[in-house]
Amino acid sequence: TYWPVRISRGGDVLAPGAPDHPIQFIDARDLAAFIVHTMEDRITGTYNATGPVGGATIGGLLDTCKKETGSDASFVWANVETLAKHNVRGWVDMPVWLPPEGDTAGFCSVSIAAAKAKGLTSRPVEETVRDTLAWWNEQPEERRAKLRAGISPEREAEVLAALTADEGAADAPATEAP
Repeated sequence: TYWPVRISRGGDVLAPGAPDHPIQFIDARDLAAFIVHTMEDRITGTYNATGPVGGATIGGLLDTCKKETGSDASFVWANVETLAKHNVRGWVDMPVWLPPEGDTAGFCSVSIAAAKAKGLTSRPVEETVRDTLAWWNEQPEERRAKLRAGISPEREAEVLAALTADEGAADAPATEAP
């Protein structure tokens, strides 16, 4: 929910790492369909059921969110070291993203070949983004007042201000993902 909602608000968006960093996530509807399929067909085994099938990058996801929401968002890419310096955590503050190095190396590059061979599919990311935002916009106002995942708007503003103050030191200026 975080990325479509945040990017739809527009403005400068703190973006983690580099646009080509791999990510893995799955639309709950695709996971549910796979589980039902394996139960109905009595398929057993251990599977990494994530996606999207074919792979994804954080830059691709953010660009898709921008396109699908019609947002004027600008991505401010902060490298792993800068995020750590400002205590911005992967997955918690920056959903679906983890640094592709150190203790989290390879976490977002897990093979899903076995699940694909047993029928795991994933809908287009564009559809997931559109449907997630539509679902979010149908929620009661009190629910929409605060996202349950991702960096808070106040904390994001603090980090973006710090990056602006440090501009040229470690991070590039606001840019679009390639």
